[in-house]
Amino acid sequence: MRLIHLRQIGRGYLISIALWCGLSLLTGWQYRIFDQQMNIRSSLFDMFMLAEARGFTFALLTPPIFYFVRRYAAGGGRRVRYLTAFAFGVLPFMLLYACIHWIVIPPWDPALQCYVPRAQHSPLALIQSGFADQITIYIAIVVAAHAYEYFERVRQQELERSEYQRALAASELQMLKMQLHPHFLFNTLHGIATLIDSDGSSAKAMVVKLSSLLRAALKPNTSDLIPLREEMKFIEEYLDIEKMRLGQRLNVRISIEEGTEKYLIPQMLLQPLVENAIRYGAAASRDGGWIEILSRRGNGSFELRISNSVGKRASGTGVGLRNTQARLQHLYSGDAVFSFSISGEQTATVKLVLPALGAGYSTAAASPGPARQALLVRHY
Repeated sequence: MRLIHLRQIGRGYLISIALWCGLSLLTGWQYRIFDQQMNIRSSLFDMFMLAEARGFTFALLTPPIFYFVRRYAAGGGRRVRYLTAFAFGVLPFMLLYACIHWIVIPPWDPALQCYVPRAQHSPLALIQSGFADQITIYIAIVVAAHAYEYFERVRQQELERSEYQRALAASELQMLKMQLHPHFLFNTLHGIATLIDSDGSSAKAMVVKLSSLLRAALKPNTSDLIPLREEMKFIEEYLDIEKMRLGQRLNVRISIEEGTEKYLIPQMLLQPLVENAIRYGAAASRDGGWIEILSRRGNGSFELRISNSVGKRASGTGVGLRNTQARLQHLYSGDAVFSFSISGEQTATVKLVLPALGAGYSTAAASPGPARQALLVRHY
C-alpha cells in the first residue's frame, strides 16, 4: 500500500515537472524576444535556463497545493477558515519559491547579464523583484487544484451512479429470472396432475423430465447470456414434457439456421414464450395445434421467431411476454426489438431481433443469402 502511495506521489511530480518545464520553454523564448526589443544582449541558453529554473520551482510546489485542496476541501461552516488559510498560504509559497529557486540556480544579474555568487544576493530579493508574478501563479495553481478536484468528484459520482444503476439492473434481472421459475414449475406440475389419473406412466416420466429441467433452470450461472444451442436444448426437453401431456395434439417444428447456434441470448428467454404459445395454442384447442421456432441471421443481428396456431385469444400480454420485454430492455436497452402480432385468427407470432453477440460472428457471415441452410430442422 505504501509503495502504491509513493508511486502516486512520483507520478504527480512527474506530471507537474513536465507541464511546467514545457511552459517554461515558451517563457524563455519570450525573455529572449523582450531582451532583443530592449537592445539587451542575452544568450538564448541563459534565458531558457532562467525560465526552466523558475518552472521547476513552481513544479515542486504545485503537487502539495493539490494535495491540501483535495484533503481540506471547503465545506459547511469551515468555508471561511478554509479560504483564510489559502489566503495566508501565499506567504509560505513565496518564501519556499525564493529559497528553492536560489538553491537550484545562482542569482541572475540583468545589468551584467550573468550569474552572480549566491552570497551576494539574499533569497528574499527574488520575492521583492517578482512578488506580483508569484502571487498570480499561486492563485492560478489554487484555482486549477480546485477545478481538478471538482471534476474528479463529478467523475467519481458518475462512476458511483453507474455502479448503482448496474447493480440495480442486475437485481431487477435476477428478480425477473426468479419470477420465471415458480411460474414455469406450477404450470408444469399442473400438466402432470392432469395425467396422474389417466396415464400414470406418462405422469411418472414427466416427473423425471421435470427434475432434469429444474436442475438446469436453477443451476447457478454467473452470466445472464448463454449460447442459443444451450437454450434450445432446454426448450426441447420442455417440449418433450408438453408432448407427453398433449400427445398428437401438439406439432412442433424447429429450424435453427447454421451459425446462429453460437449467438448469445438471455438465459430462459424462450421458455415463457414457448409456454404461452402452447397454452393459448394447442392446449386451448380440442383439435390441437402447432408451434414453430426458427432463427436466422441478419446484418449485425439475428432474429428469433416463435409462431403458433391460435386456439384461444388471451386477454392482456401475460407474464411471459411482459417478462421478456423487461429483460430485453435491461440487457440491451434499445439494441433489441420485441414484437407480438396475431394475423387474423390463425397465427400468433413473437419476433425477437437481438445483437449478434458470440463466438464466430463476422459481418460477412451474417450477410443474408440464398445459400444459407438450417443447422437443425426438427419435426415431432
